[in-house]
Amino acid sequence: MHTMTLRASQTAIAYRDQGSGPGVVLLHAFPLDSSMWRHQVEALSDEFRVIAPDLPGFGGSAVSAGLTIDSVADVVAELLDHLGMNERVIVGGVSMGGYASLGFARLYPQRVRALILADTKADPDDEDGRANRDRLIQLVADRGPAALADEMLPKALAPGTAAAKPDVVRVVRETAARQSADGLTVALRALRDRPDARPGLAHISFPTLVLVGDQDGVTPPEKARELVAVIPNARLVTIPAAGHFSNLEEPVAFTNAVREFLHSLPGEGGVARTV
Repeated sequence: MHTMTLRASQTAIAYRDQGSGPGVVLLHAFPLDSSMWRHQVEALSDEFRVIAPDLPGFGGSAVSAGLTIDSVADVVAELLDHLGMNERVIVGGVSMGGYASLGFARLYPQRVRALILADTKADPDDEDGRANRDRLIQLVADRGPAALADEMLPKALAPGTAAAKPDVVRVVRETAARQSADGLTVALRALRDRPDARPGLAHISFPTLVLVGDQDGVTPPEKARELVAVIPNARLVTIPAAGHFSNLEEPVAFTNAVREFLHSLPGEGGVARTV
């Protein structure tokens, strides 16, 4: 892991930076951190430079009191500046990371080569969703991060994951439980108040991969289909036997879909390096 301090907000940001070649930025889900991308970072860094930051308030990154989904996009832009990555990059994320990727695509379209949206959606929280965020904020205040993990796990993971892949359950629970209460609370507010991304979908001008676990109970496949129906140059890949954290539950299938997409991008033989 590396760390940097943002110029604008003086927030310390931790990030993984592995491999060389075309840049791929991966943004993690709530309530996890960049460690959720371990398999993808290892697998894809043979051909690509993979950057996976801990978003503010998660992992090794400091809490940013005024965090919004758009300010997460600003963090990504400043990190790319810090790394001297001025070329267009592929940006993608799971869940909250998907919201941030859509924000980055809207605010910094000149920096995007392609977009990966996994287990996410464009519409904002409705009244029930906002009330649930407030309930979770209270839960974190009353009982701490571990209680949030226990609350989210049953719906977030595919029904078969608990029995077949206890290691995945353990990793998700432990990763969520080690986050700070302040970081989780600030992020829950940002998620609750995030902008409606639907108006911008039809204007997305770069290739987009939409991924979803076929048993995602948080942002179900119908939400993925809604994205693909509106984004002009989008393709949908459904990951069998996966829930909301599809890259953790079915890492090989997820990574293979991402690699195939990256190789398909327009340019000189896709974005793979020639050896």
